[in-house]
Amino acid sequence: MRPDAPTAPVAGPAGVEPAADPSDGAEERAERAPTLLEQMGGVAGVVTSAVPVVVFVLVQAVFSNLVASIVAAVASAVAVAVWRLVRGEKVQPALSGLFGVAVCALIAWRTGEAKGFFLLGIWTSLVYGGVFLVSVLVRRPLVGVLWHLVNGDGQGWRSSPALLRAYDLATLAWVVVFGARFVVQRWLYDSAYAETWLGWVRLAMGVPLALLAAAVTVWAIRRATEAAKEQAEQAEHAEQSGGPAPA
Repeated sequence: MRPDAPTAPVAGPAGVEPAADPSDGAEERAERAPTLLEQMGGVAGVVTSAVPVVVFVLVQAVFSNLVASIVAAVASAVAVAVWRLVRGEKVQPALSGLFGVAVCALIAWRTGEAKGFFLLGIWTSLVYGGVFLVSVLVRRPLVGVLWHLVNGDGQGWRSSPALLRAYDLATLAWVVVFGARFVVQRWLYDSAYAETWLGWVRLAMGVPLALLAAAVTVWAIRRATEAAKEQAEQAEHAEQSGGPAPA
């Protein structure tokens, strides 16, 4: 061999690949960790969930026919589910929405009034708001519980005051949204404006408020993550320097 000849990289045994760096897998898992919005089907899932309500309100406003409005709403919910299935997207949000629309349509048909279509959503808002509020009062904010549950991180985050405050704020944002929906729409349901305004108010307080609460949630989660990382770095630094770990 000539002294100046390039040396070939040293290869392992035939057919054996070099060992992969464990940190690469951890980084990939971190990159693939779904956000809370993705758990809801993404922005498309949030928006398409409002399609049957929009269709119901528009058909009812134009034709003032309850049966036509119900059929149109259910058909649009089926179309959304099929559309997501064909595109290979998550269909669970769409199927859940289809079930909800079917129940709302049944209530409207049984009551014989268009406003009955919104009755389930009104009381669901009260239940959701109450559950989220109770979770804050018992120091287990639901946003934090769900976020760490879907990511498999455990519930050790509750020992950090910074994380607890951030998730409290995110959870209370949803309490405000659900509470506002119930109070306003429940009042409209019993008022003389129900047939005229209830559907439009439902739309105005639907996706826009949900996206606002989701934005607060994303901000709170990022703040909590940064706080947890900073606390871990401080603890590691204190351990290396031989000093006491920060509280």
